[in-house]
Amino acid sequence: MPPLMVGFDLDMTLVDSRPGIAAAFRALTARTGVHVDAEAAVARLGPPLRTEIARWFPPEQVEEAVLTYRELYPAYAITPTVPMPGAAAAITAVHERGGRVMVVTAKLGRLAKLHLDHLGLAVDELAGDLFADQKATALREHGATLYVGDHVADMVAARAAGIPGVAVATGPCPAGDLRDAGAYAVLDDLTGFPGALDRIIRLALEQ
Repeated sequence: MPPLMVGFDLDMTLVDSRPGIAAAFRALTARTGVHVDAEAAVARLGPPLRTEIARWFPPEQVEEAVLTYRELYPAYAITPTVPMPGAAAAITAVHERGGRVMVVTAKLGRLAKLHLDHLGLAVDELAGDLFADQKATALREHGATLYVGDHVADMVAARAAGIPGVAVATGPCPAGDLRDAGAYAVLDDLTGFPGALDRIIRLALEQ
């Protein structure tokens, strides 16, 4: 089989960023005076930031609000964020099998890196500001073997890249929706990933 390269989504796949993102949205409300329901926003993590900002701000204010949110993000969102169950072990499993790990996320790359560095998650490559089939470009460029994510859009990305999509039902999308989106496997969380990875490798070797 080709060299092992496993792509992971970030929010609600590798990290639970809901508390930090909610804090950043509350800070945005305090800064701008425009109400953002932080709890509603973090219940639908996955799409690009502009999609959420556009729910609350008039069109002519969206870009400025995006810039303000990203300015506030490091101070409010990094420290409260914690790894998802099994995240560190999933990355270790890839490395122990001679593979490399990349993160492909809709989050701006420099902000994603702050999370990875703070939590000590040993990622080899990072591609940010990509969503749905846009992620497929980065996955193909880096020769990804499979892609792991919590959102139906992550399964779209895997399909567009021509690789298996492994879904974790830890984000806003139910397991049934992830299966319908073409997931090769749906896991309760990343604690089941090392076993799933071994099955995928074994099947690849048998082909």
